[in-house]
Amino acid sequence: MTTSDIINIYQNKALVNFEGKDFLGHIGVDSRIFRVLNDTGISVGVISQQAIENGISVLVDENDAEDAVRVLSEEFKNEKAKGAVSNIYSINNVAVIGFVSENYNKILSELQRNKIFPLLLNQIASAGRVNIVVTDNQTEIAKNIVETEIYGKPKVVHLALIGHGNVGGTLVEQILDSSHDILTRKRLQLKIVAIANSKKMALNKGGFGSDWRQKVNYSQTESSVEGLIDYAKEHHLENLVMVDNTASKDFVKHYDVFVDNGFDIVSSNKIYNTLPIASYRSLRKSLEKNKKQYLYETNVGAGLPLIDTIKLLHLSGENITRIKGVFSGTLSYVFNNFSLRNDKFSTIINEALEKGFTEPDPREDLSGNDVARKLLILARELDLINEFEDINIQNLVPESLLSVSKSEFLSRLEELDKEYQKIKDSQEPGHVLRYVGDLHGDLQKEKGELDVKLVSVPATSALGQLKGSDSIFEIYTESYGENPIVIMGAGAGAKVTARGVFGDILRLSEKK
Repeated sequence: MTTSDIINIYQNKALVNFEGKDFLGHIGVDSRIFRVLNDTGISVGVISQQAIENGISVLVDENDAEDAVRVLSEEFKNEKAKGAVSNIYSINNVAVIGFVSENYNKILSELQRNKIFPLLLNQIASAGRVNIVVTDNQTEIAKNIVETEIYGKPKVVHLALIGHGNVGGTLVEQILDSSHDILTRKRLQLKIVAIANSKKMALNKGGFGSDWRQKVNYSQTESSVEGLIDYAKEHHLENLVMVDNTASKDFVKHYDVFVDNGFDIVSSNKIYNTLPIASYRSLRKSLEKNKKQYLYETNVGAGLPLIDTIKLLHLSGENITRIKGVFSGTLSYVFNNFSLRNDKFSTIINEALEKGFTEPDPREDLSGNDVARKLLILARELDLINEFEDINIQNLVPESLLSVSKSEFLSRLEELDKEYQKIKDSQEPGHVLRYVGDLHGDLQKEKGELDVKLVSVPATSALGQLKGSDSIFEIYTESYGENPIVIMGAGAGAKVTARGVFGDILRLSEKK
């Protein structure tokens, strides 16, 4: 059915399936199938043992499917009466893709990663010839995957970007700026096919270009997870990646749906990893079942290689005994500047907000929740089962400002000045303020101790010498003793976070 260098595709076919207990291996069954179909003028394309069911499948033209089932049912009526054949039926709207490959296992793996499970596989091992039967609506994706593997055609990765604010918008620009180089160097084509926020989405199967903001602004399509998934199916898009650059507590509830529908996930959104442990584990099980990945390196430390480092240490059996440091680039900027300058606390907060270092509502940072989430994410990388409620958090927002609107909070920021000036002035000489996260205790047990608090440290210490909006993480392990592994660098800002998300996309795309 195939030549050595051409991918053959035959559409408008049907599979006629025989099913039955102890049906296989009976002498003469195959010849009877061919004879009766030949006598009826029906051409048989492929005959093969079913991959899972106890039976045999034959491929015929779709127009002949009904007749094939009828004449075969008549031919095997005695076997049906005895129960040797339990069912004969057809599956219409299928296609055959025939090709020659020395490594068809890799192709099958890529097909499965895209949730394509051939209805029938026919292989001639000595010639490396393979025929796979897929449903008509999977033909285009399957063909693209086979072409990529056989001809070295650039691999196309289709990206759905959710959130196009500071981080999301910067990420779109970074991808567009680098797409040509990545295509040239990596044979990888990153195609942004969807850009959405909570209200509307823009879709383009050909991929968005530099005019993406206009396309998004003028889009009239209401944002919908189901609509996005249907669009991917309708246009037969393979290698799907959903990228979440929102801070939405509601959107993460859809992660499982995306995974079940063939998407890998990259996310800068920390919410999912801090949900109750049952939900946390549920997504991991779904990812394993669907052979999908969820990358979230930017959840802690923005673009710093922290989570991967901790994962590798833990998986290699290194006993991590403590992790502490300044986890928030935002609060690093705030207290580094407040400790050194004579400006009011509110002035520094407003400055961080203008620079895009804080969340849209700075209370998300000042409450300690952001640091607490990062600490919990690291704890769970060590297989600890702590919940968010287990974290001791020192909230930096006065109780009187906790429940007011965002705009009112911003207008009353100066109410924080007196209290924080008092804390600053009461320090020992040569000390500075730092807001730290600390995971400690016996980390070999089910739960560790998690503290998030404002501390005063010597200006000459590692924590005290932190500059700008840098973050610092000290990882203590049994092998390294009192000398921690230190990871330090830019821990906040749209550019570094977007670059970290971009890195996850590339890491994931190269594995596809």
